[in-house]
Amino acid sequence: MATRHFCRSVLFQSLYEWDFYRTKENKNIDLMTIIERNMQDAISLIDEPDFIYRLAKNLIDHFEEIDAMIRKTAPAWPLEQINLTDRNILRMGIAELVFGPKKEVPPKVAINEAIELAKTFGGEASSKFINGVLGTIYRQMIEEGLIQPDNQKEHKEKDEQAAPQSSEQNQTTENQK
Repeated sequence: MATRHFCRSVLFQSLYEWDFYRTKENKNIDLMTIIERNMQDAISLIDEPDFIYRLAKNLIDHFEEIDAMIRKTAPAWPLEQINLTDRNILRMGIAELVFGPKKEVPPKVAINEAIELAKTFGGEASSKFINGVLGTIYRQMIEEGLIQPDNQKEHKEKDEQAAPQSSEQNQTTENQK
């Protein structure tokens, strides 16, 4: 059975096709129709088809916010000038990183999956560009307190272990001063 990475690949290809028709051909076609057609070709290989639909819904629900984040985070590259591959991998990565359930897909996994898609489908510099944009958004999310960095849990546990364990220990420390 297919992994979630394969599911992301199917969604990426569907999103790419949708964006191509929308921007290059000026045709308004439904993204979900494309996803369903592309899934028919691979449905026997997909063990979690709901995963694709959840990702797609998340992306569609936050589409304008996602594009605004790309514009803000990559101001040197107007959204319309970012190639179709990179633009749509960014959209998927941001949808998972920012708006996806963190327990289902941790932030670092969302970033790494987007980078892998860029290595597979993108150009020579795509993975670095994707990593740069998603890494910036990840750091902003940490600064805004929306997520904790992966190693912060580790530091917090160490701090708790180093802290006095009882009020009796605290009293002894106070008396020594």
